Amino acid sequence: MSVATVLSREQRGIDAPQVRVEVDIGSGLPAFNIVGLPEAVVKESKDRVRSALCNSDFQFPTGRITVNLAPADLPKEGGRFDLPIAIGILIASGQLTDVRSELSKCEIYGELSLSGELRSMKAVLPAALAAAVSRHPVILPHINAAEAALVKDCEVIAARHILEVCAHFSGTDRLEPFRAKALSVAPIVLPDLSDVRGQPHARRALEIAAAGQHSLLLIGAPGAGKSMLAQRLPGIVPPMNDAEAMEVAALRSIAGRPLKLSEWRARPFRNPHHTASAAALVGGGVHPRPGEISLAHNGVLFLDELPEFERHVLEVLREPLEVGAITISRAARQAEFPARFQLIAAMNPCPCGYLGDTNGSCHCTADQVRRYRNRISGPLLDRLDLHVHVPRVEFKSLREQSGSSETSKQVAARVMRSRELQVRRQGGCNADLDNAAVERHCAPSAAGLRVLERAMQQLGLSARGYHRVLKVARTIADMGGRPQIELAHITEALALRSLDRQRAANEPAGNSLTRPILRCRVRR
Repeated sequence: MSVATVLSREQRGIDAPQVRVEVDIGSGLPAFNIVGLPEAVVKESKDRVRSALCNSDFQFPTGRITVNLAPADLPKEGGRFDLPIAIGILIASGQLTDVRSELSKCEIYGELSLSGELRSMKAVLPAALAAAVSRHPVILPHINAAEAALVKDCEVIAARHILEVCAHFSGTDRLEPFRAKALSVAPIVLPDLSDVRGQPHARRALEIAAAGQHSLLLIGAPGAGKSMLAQRLPGIVPPMNDAEAMEVAALRSIAGRPLKLSEWRARPFRNPHHTASAAALVGGGVHPRPGEISLAHNGVLFLDELPEFERHVLEVLREPLEVGAITISRAARQAEFPARFQLIAAMNPCPCGYLGDTNGSCHCTADQVRRYRNRISGPLLDRLDLHVHVPRVEFKSLREQSGSSETSKQVAARVMRSRELQVRRQGGCNADLDNAAVERHCAPSAAGLRVLERAMQQLGLSARGYHRVLKVARTIADMGGRPQIELAHITEALALRSLDRQRAANEPAGNSLTRPILRCRVRR
């Protein structure tokens, strides 16, 4: 008996490298061995494959069966290799003939039940994307067919049972390519910005953050509306294009989460609890899986009660905020996941939450305030574009009639115009500009440059903070339709960085959130 070869794929990060399933049946005592770095689930496939073949009226070979999963140095995991192993055994034992030429041009994945039915598997979308590049049709469980069919130029053949796969290859009952239904995206009802009463300064900051995809920190007393504002950001940002939606869907597929076709273009909004671990936030595990920052890719990551997160958990955000990706390294493997998300965070100004509030109910000492804010490191704060104070809502504002404020639709139209302008000018959002692009597209006027120089001296801005102020100013200028960054754009961008680490460490307890910026405004 000759060696049978079946093509399949393994999941490794966002990629799906090809695996050749080689099956050889030799003489000797009955044995069934799987080599090629199989994990425990793959080793257990021996029993699933044996039962599935016997219960499907096939004869299980009595010789020495050796299954090699090549390349041998790539760890293999999951039940996706059950079906290709079973097909390889049938070919090597002569029960399935004249299929080698067709098998060399298609890929097979699927987990087998003991009765021979095909069960669903994770990470189908990355495998289908890789198969489309190789121009290989794929045979997989019918449960995963709709997901794989999202990939253009990928021929998907869906089966419910191993007998259907065998009938397809033998030619007795060919399976038709799966025809996906037309993608119908229903309108998604999101919280509307018109629900927010008052807060013109915070609403303005939220619109700027949406227009340039900037990170935002909201600081205010309990009940001021910080979470309410953050939850309305998805309603004013532009929807994803097909390429972005495919990236998000691939990450959800890897994480084993259901794909919601009705929300195909809706940007993700992730809101992890402050008890989340570092591995839950950035991803991890023995077999690396995407975390919250990757599931928020092309969307929003909202961290409420920011100082309540463990400090080491927050520190792991520093690199992904800069590079837009996360690399998870383990002793036996390494996986990289995209993580280009928009960070929105909320916090109280002090432990009791009422520092600077008009009712004067805060009794926190300067040392208590300093320790509370020190839970968030300076390097992390330096990576946040906007720090905005959210004051208490006045009674008069709460009694405003519904509809008196702008709706999300009205704000989203302005945000869309700003995004389109940025894409035409530089091919992406202002927040994604590198230093060279900042120098090219974010040159301020002479008056604006003088104010920025004084601000760097008085506020202790770092070089990173300098570039982030220029990016925010560029967004403000885009929203006003101005080609040049002017003095007003620089001063507003500085006013939106109200939490200065150096000033907070040196001043006594009090409402120091806006004092440095006001001084900068007076001297302009």
